[in-house]
Amino acid sequence: MDLPRNVEDTRHLLASGRYVADASLATAVFLSLTLGRPLLLEGEAGVGKTEIAKVLAETLGRRLIRLQCYEGLDASAALYEWNYPRQMLEIRLAELEGRGERARLAHDIFDERFLLKRPLLLALEPDPAGPPVLLVDEVDRTDEPFEAFLLEILSDFQVTIPEIGTLRAPSPPIVVLTSNRTREIHDALKRRCLYHWIGYPDAARELEILRLRAPELAAALAGQIVRFVQRLRSADLFKLPGVAETIDWGRALLALDQVALEADTVNATLGVLLKYQDDIEKMAGAPVREMLAGL
Repeated sequence: MDLPRNVEDTRHLLASGRYVADASLATAVFLSLTLGRPLLLEGEAGVGKTEIAKVLAETLGRRLIRLQCYEGLDASAALYEWNYPRQMLEIRLAELEGRGERARLAHDIFDERFLLKRPLLLALEPDPAGPPVLLVDEVDRTDEPFEAFLLEILSDFQVTIPEIGTLRAPSPPIVVLTSNRTREIHDALKRRCLYHWIGYPDAARELEILRLRAPELAAALAGQIVRFVQRLRSADLFKLPGVAETIDWGRALLALDQVALEADTVNATLGVLLKYQDDIEKMAGAPVREMLAGL
């Protein structure tokens, strides 16, 4: 599928993947696609950052390649490494067959057959469907040396493997980076990207999202769910519920055959919305009844 031609086309593209984007987010996505720049999305967990990459891959018909970041992630896990067991087996077979010449053997064992390609290298490969969508998820969990390495890859979309040579992407992949802002991303990486902060949606947009993601919900119950979650986000909690939790809660209430919010059911299902026991204890009981009043 061709890339969108304007911001409105971008909103329709995302909507076709059941993603409700406001004008500012649609603009950021459109500019990233048009200018070929990586898009860095920051925001609280559960607001839909990762989903952007998934929806773009689905609606554009591109391959999704995901690099899940974590503390201690290094180049070998993100880019490539050699398959040492297969190389050793090749060496043993060569010795048994009498083709153990050092120069030839060194050439044979550093062939692409023995190369284990990780997400960043896979994203540089040509694809008949078009450049893939590369999702670098939760980049804030890595350290600064990895950020510097990532910056180099994203600048030229090429990598040099000493034993093989330089591999270059025929067309740059569509790159989406996400961060939950557990630490600040270095300015050099931010400058390489277009930036957008995804906040919690207002009630109208959250209701639209919920109706798209859980269409079986009765309209009255969906409205109650959104109004309750919006009130819950005004409470002093360690971790506020994201849109993902709103959707999960709606589906949970469907599974319980609920047609309206009741205090007992809300208290029993707070663990779907809140992920810390201190938050659950703070809201259970009287606070829930107070929040339900007037919904």
